[in-house]
Amino acid sequence: MLFLALKSANLLNLQFGDTSYPVTAKFDNIGGLKPRAAVKSAGVVVGRVESINFDDKSYQARVNLAMESRYIFPKDSSLKILTSGLLGEQYIGIEPGALDKTLSAGDTITQTQSALVLETLISQFLFSKAADTGSSSAPPAAGAAK
Repeated sequence: MLFLALKSANLLNLQFGDTSYPVTAKFDNIGGLKPRAAVKSAGVVVGRVESINFDDKSYQARVNLAMESRYIFPKDSSLKILTSGLLGEQYIGIEPGALDKTLSAGDTITQTQSALVLETLISQFLFSKAADTGSSSAPPAAGAAK
């Protein structure tokens, strides 16, 4: 039972030795992303989120990733914060780029897409509906229709 609980919470790692290289990315909004979250490409786990910090100079979240050294990605790869299912846990999806140069230890990925926050989407929808309702109930301007 303990093994299954640790495995489902991504707290169990059976790798021995240092088999990863560090990469950094900056996001405007990380949503509910947590340390130890998966980094996936084509549905395969290719790394993990090591830590998340706030950069007080750029006012962005700095996410430090540990990419498995057996997986190599081009330098122009992009990252997106995605969600497993409708309300599942968040993870980072990496889309390979097309450059010949590859990511190496200490590189920073600049092409990122922040998490979609459900509350923000709902408030934008409600605001746009309220704006539509307000504009349709306004009386026509004098002399507009003749």
